[in-house]
Amino acid sequence: MSNLYDLENLYAQSTQQLAPERPLIAITGNFGEKGCELAEGYYQSILRAGATPLVVPPTSDLTTIDALLHRVDGLLLSGGADLNPLWVGEDPHSALGGINPVRDAFELLLIRRAADYQIPILGICRGMQMLAAALGGKVEQDMTSARPDAALLKHSQNAPRAEATHRVQLLEDSLLGKLLGKDIFVNSFHHQAVSATGTQFRAVGFASDGTIEAMESTTFKSIIGVQWHPECMDNEDSARLFRHLVEEAASYQRARRWHQQHLSLDSHCDTPMFFDQDIDFNRRDPKILVDSFKMAEGGLDASIMVAYLAQKERTPEAHLAATAKADSILDRLSAMVERCPSVRMAFSPEEVCANKAAGYRSILPGIENGYAFGTDLANIARYRQRGVVYTTLCHNGNNEICDSARPNALDKERFPATNGAEHGGLSAFGREVVAEMNRVGMMVDLSHAAESTFYDALAVSKVPIVCSHSSSKVLCNHPRNLTDDQLRALAATGGVAQCTFYCGFLRTDEENATIDDAVAHMLHMIKVVGVDHIGIGTDFDGDGGVPGLASASELINLTRRLQAEGFTDDDLKKLWGGNFLRVMTQAQAAVQ
Repeated sequence: MSNLYDLENLYAQSTQQLAPERPLIAITGNFGEKGCELAEGYYQSILRAGATPLVVPPTSDLTTIDALLHRVDGLLLSGGADLNPLWVGEDPHSALGGINPVRDAFELLLIRRAADYQIPILGICRGMQMLAAALGGKVEQDMTSARPDAALLKHSQNAPRAEATHRVQLLEDSLLGKLLGKDIFVNSFHHQAVSATGTQFRAVGFASDGTIEAMESTTFKSIIGVQWHPECMDNEDSARLFRHLVEEAASYQRARRWHQQHLSLDSHCDTPMFFDQDIDFNRRDPKILVDSFKMAEGGLDASIMVAYLAQKERTPEAHLAATAKADSILDRLSAMVERCPSVRMAFSPEEVCANKAAGYRSILPGIENGYAFGTDLANIARYRQRGVVYTTLCHNGNNEICDSARPNALDKERFPATNGAEHGGLSAFGREVVAEMNRVGMMVDLSHAAESTFYDALAVSKVPIVCSHSSSKVLCNHPRNLTDDQLRALAATGGVAQCTFYCGFLRTDEENATIDDAVAHMLHMIKVVGVDHIGIGTDFDGDGGVPGLASASELINLTRRLQAEGFTDDDLKKLWGGNFLRVMTQAQAAVQ
């Protein structure tokens, strides 16, 4: 007879081969007489789907939440008591059931922070209602009281928990509809329901009485809520739902591990444009798309923040004012970083890598518009001494250096025969500027430059050049974007084009631009010139950002999408800054 209690044999069997890594799914625990408790179906469903469950007890110590989220790959919100309506600004209805104050505060904050980190979430019954309450929706305290004239189904069944008692119709174009089919049969144990999903979700499943039975994210997050209890139903629909959560968690786990092990850099960010709005980079500031919190959430290690200068008059006085403004912005950028203990300034690829190794994020200074140079070449060396890693030669409107891709009204008035083109590319002074930038080790950035300027600069520069935030003109016919021929010419000289996420550069019907379009632009640009010459320049806080890539916190979504397209870790290293830093290294090594 075998010995069921032979520890040595059990140990030997379990150490014969290394077990494959499994995603870790946190499950919110319920609260009973003895403290934390959880129905078996929740964790067994996670185990069967191929992940490791971690039951999280409700606690009033909310400081544990971020530490938890740093370690898990997915979140399952379990069912339970009613939500205290005071959390959503309502007084209690007479039909309100029992509440759990410890669970409410913990789970509401847990959901908000998990969404910030882009962690996949499945909410079940109360869990779906908590998703709505935490992220801008509304919950009926009691369905019968809220809809007295409606012929409601029996939503709190007396049948066994595994028994389906009503039908749910899912929208065919929804993720759940594609996953489970149009019509499914579910169980039901609730008297509260989501009455409005808010803007971050859309209702995708309905009972015949109109009750919202399922919802999913409208912002490309891996978040789903269902009103029924799939953990009680041993059928293929339930298994698919839990497998989907585990697959999403595995994708998230892979992307987060990549960001932990490799450097990521965004080559263009306009956060300094918000300096006059009293921003705080050291907290999660809702006024800006990039701060220390959002960088950590999205796995972004380094950002080049630019001193942006709108093109104005070209008088001596105006040039001096532009130079002074650039200096002021760079001063404030340094002061901002000094106040943030998790971030350091960096002025070279070596410093960026050293900061990453030491656990710091990096901010590198840049200038957007060579207007800052005025007509004084000495400003170029001075700005490089201040650490400026690149300067965009122009912005919207021509300057003393070159023609812009978008001449302004004055340019068109002065040069009507050429539709605003003034120099035919680089001016004579512009050629001196490019040569001086080469000499001092400052990268030449041709985003915003006219096509004539682009080709002139390629011919003049002795080191590769960059386009810090430009997308594909083939996919979006905008004068700021790059043609395939420009991409090929840039690659032939060793340069890099950084795909940007401003909606107007992704689609001509810009209001419909999403992460899907950003990925399409990257894939097209890579197809044209290969993975060695493309990167990422978000233009966050300068109108960049689309659903799915709405802030620095969502950049891990792009990594997940690129991994799903088959890009290797080495490919991602190049796209996420390796290519750009290669050109920076070449530019800085060419100092004379």
